Amino acid sequence: MRVGPFWIGPPWETPPRDVVPVVINPGRAFGTGAHATTRLCIELVTELEPQSLLDIGCGSGVVGIAGSLLGFDPVTALDVDPAAIGATFRNAAANAVELDARQLDATKADLPSAGVAVANVSLDVVGALLSRLNAPHAVTSGYLERDEPDLGFYRRVARRTLDGWAADLLERAQ
Repeated sequence: MRVGPFWIGPPWETPPRDVVPVVINPGRAFGTGAHATTRLCIELVTELEPQSLLDIGCGSGVVGIAGSLLGFDPVTALDVDPAAIGATFRNAAANAVELDARQLDATKADLPSAGVAVANVSLDVVGALLSRLNAPHAVTSGYLERDEPDLGFYRRVARRTLDGWAADLLERAQ
């Protein structure tokens, strides 16, 4: 799958030469990079200046890994699923990037601050997170094009849609 400058695929496939490869073996974690919401999030992240990145609901780690390859640093990946944390560490190693992955419930635990927070989760979780984030920019997805997340302290800068799904680039209102 091509997404922006990236080719995202499993370790048994050979990427084309004209792309940045992101090798993902999701194992039992969500996220091969093929889902529309993942693709939209990565597209929006590629348009931002590299800075610190918080990947909430990291699944296989594909968004955080792509961010790291773009120069985002540090990258912190969070998920409630221990299988996701294991997959994120394995995939980061396979792509020779460093990131911090932690198992926690982002709707309840204290969240680290970041320049950009990415949350590719459900609509209700996005709504719960936006009031808790300490990030000037957020990329949110995991909901349908017809859905409107409660933006809380944020305003929409851009919206992308694909196959009936949506992703939003948000900026914290001052």
